Amino acid sequence: MSAPSAPRTVPGAPVEGAKPRNPLSRARIERIADRTVSAFGLVFGLQTIPTAIGQLHALVAPWGLVMFVAVFGGLAVTVVLAVFQRYVKTAMGILAVVYLIAIVTWPLLVADPGAFTADKPWVWFLCSVFTAFAAVAYPLWLAIAYTFITPVAYGIVRALPAGGGVGAELAGLDAVYAIILGGVILAIIAMMRQASTAVDVAQSQALAKYGNAVRQHATEVERVQVDAIVHDSVLTTLLSAASARTPEAKELAARMAADAIGHLHAAEASGPEDQSQVGLERLSDRLLTAANAFSSPFEVDSRDTELESLPVNVAEAVYSAAVQAMVNSTQHAGGPEVRRSLSIRGGADGSTVRIVVEDDGRGFTAEDVPAERLGLRVSIRERLAKVGGRAIVRSAPGEGTTVTIAWPAAERQAVSEREQERAG
Repeated sequence: MSAPSAPRTVPGAPVEGAKPRNPLSRARIERIADRTVSAFGLVFGLQTIPTAIGQLHALVAPWGLVMFVAVFGGLAVTVVLAVFQRYVKTAMGILAVVYLIAIVTWPLLVADPGAFTADKPWVWFLCSVFTAFAAVAYPLWLAIAYTFITPVAYGIVRALPAGGGVGAELAGLDAVYAIILGGVILAIIAMMRQASTAVDVAQSQALAKYGNAVRQHATEVERVQVDAIVHDSVLTTLLSAASARTPEAKELAARMAADAIGHLHAAEASGPEDQSQVGLERLSDRLLTAANAFSSPFEVDSRDTELESLPVNVAEAVYSAAVQAMVNSTQHAGGPEVRRSLSIRGGADGSTVRIVVEDDGRGFTAEDVPAERLGLRVSIRERLAKVGGRAIVRSAPGEGTTVTIAWPAAERQAVSEREQERAG
């Protein structure tokens, strides 16, 4: 091993980080629907509370108060769950059932029917809220059934003395109004879900095609590298044979020809998986050249690379993964205040090569990376896994990002990555 060389700093100006784009998706639509409908329920619930309190005296104690607490308390709980995105649909589905039970049992709760001749029962004002809850929480067929059954049940109750005894005509008009309003809400939510699902399907197909294209491109690049080495071997053999004049030179040319034929057979048999060796020092020079091409500064430290070598397809995979890590740092870590470094080590921690791309920028959470961004998954992790290497990515918001690339994958690194995946 040679003595460690001094770190080499690459000058350059910063590049503004690219802004992430969140695609339209079913999951996003569901979150929007949960929060919007729960807020809709809260607004209508607050408007209904004074009427409900004013009608408590006409209901049988304590069941009237129990219904009041169950309905309005449930609305408040739903808003809290929607904020934290936990069990929202479950709560909405349960509350929709509670509301339907409240309507069906309303005649049993009324102690003074005369109190509802002038004012509608307070449950009427929440009918559209709970049909919207059903539209969000239930499958389409069940939400459609609820949108019809609940207003009809209210219309029947409204025609009874306990509901005000307004007659079939007015009760029917109230029921039809509630069905129309609930149907509009249901149609909007169903169309949004259908459109977002179609976008998700199209995006998944596009990502699958792009991922295949990336892998095919990587394979083709590796094949070109192997073919270049084979071409050099054959060309050298031909030149040696052309200049052979003595028996010794002719014998040497024959041996070289045999070796070249062996190279050709090996390339035909193994293609991009060929194990021709490339010096780690050459890979280090290529990475330094790539780092110099970035406008953001990278501090480069290359050590102990003179005595190590690795297969050409592995060298290409390691090079591409390291460049992708530098590209990610330049695009997403931040501006000129971010410190970036590239470390290249030969024979470190049981690996032939160990490369670390590090920055102290804004960092990220793996779960927040959009699905269409393939840099980490395809260009780094899958590319290295294909040749027997490993990439470990450690990052947290505000704490920077470290990408460690190692080949071959040392057991200690494999364990570390498995622990990281379980923690994630």
